[in-house]
Amino acid sequence: MKVSIIVPTLNEELVLENTLTQIQQLSPHELIVSDGGSSDDTCRIADKFSYRVITGSTGRALQMNSGANEATGDLLLFLHADSRIEPESYRKMLECMENPKWIGGAFTLCIESGKWSLKLIALLANIRSKYFGLAYGDQGFFVRKEVFNDMNGFSPIPICEDLDFYYRLRKKGSVILLKEKAHTSPRRWINEGIFFTTARNFFIAVLFGLGFPPHILTKWYPLSTPSGHEHK
Repeated sequence: MKVSIIVPTLNEELVLENTLTQIQQLSPHELIVSDGGSSDDTCRIADKFSYRVITGSTGRALQMNSGANEATGDLLLFLHADSRIEPESYRKMLECMENPKWIGGAFTLCIESGKWSLKLIALLANIRSKYFGLAYGDQGFFVRKEVFNDMNGFSPIPICEDLDFYYRLRKKGSVILLKEKAHTSPRRWINEGIFFTTARNFFIAVLFGLGFPPHILTKWYPLSTPSGHEHK
C-alpha cells in the first residue's frame, strides 16, 4: 500500500527538520509539505530534505486539502509539524489498512512530557476518542484516498476542521483507533499555560459541537501556527 504523508506548515522552522528526519525513517511512498505562506526558513528546510513542497493559502484545512490533491498514494496520513509516529506504529497502520473493512482511523495520543497534568490530559483525550468518537488532528488521521475524495476532504473552516472531519469519516464507514501512539509536542500547553489551554480548547470544542460558527470561535484561538496543537 502506497502511503502519502501530508504535513501542513506555517513558520515551523524550529521543529520541521526533526519531523522530516523522523518521517524519512518510515520510508513512505511520498511526503508532501503543504505550506501556508511561511516567513521563516520552513520551506528552505523542506527543500533541503528533497521533499515535495507546495504553497498556498493559509489555513490548515486548505493546506491539507491541497496536499491531498497532489498525493498519488492509496492511503493519506496527515501529521502535524510537531508530531511523530514510531516505525512500529506506522507498520501497524499499514497492517490494519490491508483489511478493506477499515476506511481510516487515528492513533492514540501521547503528549511528550513527564508532567502529570499533561499525562492526565492525554488520558482524557484518549478516553474521549475511544468512547465518544472524538479524535483530534494531533492523533494522526489516516484515510483511504478514494474515501477522502468522496468526502470532499476537510471542510474549509478556520477551526475545528479535525473534529468535523473525523465525525464525517465515522459516518462514512468503519474507522479504527489504534492503540499505537502518535507522539506530540507539549509546546502549546507549555507556552500558553496548561490549565488555560485545556479549558479554552474544551469550550471551543463544545461550542463547535453546539453549532457556533467557526469564524466566531477563532476569536478565542490563535491560528498563527496551523500545524500546532489546536482544539484538544
